[in-house]
Amino acid sequence: QWQFVESGGGLVQPGGSLRLSCAASGFTLDDYAIGWFRQAPGKEHEGVACSSGSDASADDYALSVKGRFTISRDNAKNTVYLQMNSLKPEDTGVYYCAAGCSVVAGRPIFGSWGQGTQVTVSS
Repeated sequence: QWQFVESGGGLVQPGGSLRLSCAASGFTLDDYAIGWFRQAPGKEHEGVACSSGSDASADDYALSVKGRFTISRDNAKNTVYLQMNSLKPEDTGVYYCAAGCSVVAGRPIFGSWGQGTQVTVSS
């Protein structure tokens, strides 16, 4: 259950954009809130964006990314996206998606972390 494959990361200059994708399997996407998380070197996982699934106006974002990142989902394709604009060096990290929008003791509340996708923002 709850398998995720993240993709779309890369090296980008400050101010640039990336679109991350998260292919989910093993469960019905529209039954769950889905979160994007990131882990910077030497730091714990932090929540970046959360899609409740029912209403995009209910989506939630970390203050550090609000207005720059947008989470969206295609339930028919079991895929969740993270559009990242105006990227900053502090956005650098490995990005993960998971069912649920919380981290407990370093783990998502459902299942475990996938392999993630590396995002590096640097000139």
